[in-house]
Amino acid sequence: MHRSKLSSTVCAVALMAVIAGCANVSKIKTGSISTGSKPVAQMNASELSRVEVKYASAYKANPKDKAIGINYATLLRMTGRDDQALAVMQQVAINHPSDREVLASYGKAQASAGQLEPALDTIKRAQTPDQPDWRLFSAEGAILDQLGKSNEARRLYRKALDIMPNEPSILSNLGMSYLLSGDLPTAENYLKQAAARPGADSRVRQNLALVVGLQGRFAEAEQIARAELSREQAQANVAYLRSMMAQQNAWAKLKEKES
Repeated sequence: MHRSKLSSTVCAVALMAVIAGCANVSKIKTGSISTGSKPVAQMNASELSRVEVKYASAYKANPKDKAIGINYATLLRMTGRDDQALAVMQQVAINHPSDREVLASYGKAQASAGQLEPALDTIKRAQTPDQPDWRLFSAEGAILDQLGKSNEARRLYRKALDIMPNEPSILSNLGMSYLLSGDLPTAENYLKQAAARPGADSRVRQNLALVVGLQGRFAEAEQIARAELSREQAQANVAYLRSMMAQQNAWAKLKEKES
């Protein structure tokens, strides 16, 4: 499948999961969020939504608190509310303009909201050469992928893996990088590695469901999706993916007849 068509399909099937999206490759896991039950990375969409409501109240009560703001923005991004996440991080950045962790989260929020060039600048400002942060390398790589600079992106992912080997969020980003360039088998390989690692979150598994579905293995994709979504949601998402791919195949056949 041609890169531009594949990229369009990836964005169009953002409905593959409530917590996934066209900018999946930029949604990097950021630190731990205390929920009093289980890690946020292991939560499904409905559980994330309930925790997000709690953080919304905490943020409203204390909007200048750095940790609350970052965690709230992270949850908003994980539930697909990118514009609101960016607005939250803008306020946090105003109150903590030189804080490295704040800059990192602000850059990720900018990227998720589609502000790629500003996000790249923010992430680079947060990075320090003497104490490089693997999360920032991975985040910068994700932005470069969206800008079509896959070779530069993969170089940064591998630098991140040198610091944090087998980290699932990096492996997932690397897999999505290959997906966007049309190399689906390599993408699946990295996403399977990511999904098998402890700490792999819902987005990793939904990315794997997406790349499996794009190769026409719809039953397998639905099975993976059901781990995070209801049976009805998983079936609806796979049906949507089927229709998108069928539509693209129809257009391709029509173009062949015209040529």
